[in-house]
Amino acid sequence: MLSRVLILLVLTILLVLTIASSARAQSTDVLIEVDRGRTSGIFSKSAVFQRAILVKPKKPTDTALLVFRGVPGYAMIESVKDRHRNLPSFIRLHQRLYLQEGISLVVMDCPTDQWGSRGDYLPTSCFDRYRSSKEHADDVRSVLARLRDEHGLSKFYVLGHSQGTISSRWLARNLGAEISGSIHSASVNIPSTKGFADSMPRFPYDTIKTPILHVHNELDSCRGTPYELVAKYAGENLLTVRGGIAEGDPCGGGHLHSYQGIEEIVAKAVIAWIKSGKTDRVIGE
Repeated sequence: MLSRVLILLVLTILLVLTIASSARAQSTDVLIEVDRGRTSGIFSKSAVFQRAILVKPKKPTDTALLVFRGVPGYAMIESVKDRHRNLPSFIRLHQRLYLQEGISLVVMDCPTDQWGSRGDYLPTSCFDRYRSSKEHADDVRSVLARLRDEHGLSKFYVLGHSQGTISSRWLARNLGAEISGSIHSASVNIPSTKGFADSMPRFPYDTIKTPILHVHNELDSCRGTPYELVAKYAGENLLTVRGGIAEGDPCGGGHLHSYQGIEEIVAKAVIAWIKSGKTDRVIGE
């Protein structure tokens, strides 16, 4: 039994290394850091930075997908080495597909004045008050400007997964035509006692004017992300995911919440929508 576990562990490590090596061969990683002109701290003040990691395909492209991770929501980016751990699994495991289709990936962070406790599962900062604010939109605009001016990117999509959908939905509203579309995966809709998602029950979906796609597993068993609530407001913009492996943390990086076992199918559907504006209404088993 022990030897079998060790074999599986070794195979998993080899797979991760292979994926990382393949992505590096097809892309260039760039740390983006923008001084936001404000300070944070009580006893000593420090400059606030908005950071992101650009994963740029070797071949020329004008399209970028800005990715906002799930819990705890802030990525604590300090170098390009922080890319892998901050991508949702259905993107991380199939980065090559995005790169081959000419889609740059941008791993987004909350600004440094919104970082909470390192290692906490639930967030201790970067709550809805910030994510719904003009300040958040302006912080993201500073990254868009850098992507345009220094990297020749002009077509932007935002994608949030789980808690990251608080950002992706508010940015879809507050950035408007500055982005080409928004994707909301495993959207959190039930407020937490810890203080996040309290703006979601009254979110004004009718104010989003650019294309929108909601992606959700119909059997998602995470308490804060029930499929039924998304189905009520998403209408024809809902991509229903069926199947997957229901193992692990129901709200974590695996399970049906993160499309475990069918990550590639979901990745291809997201890419198809970005490229054509169309996708199937139901995917999976």
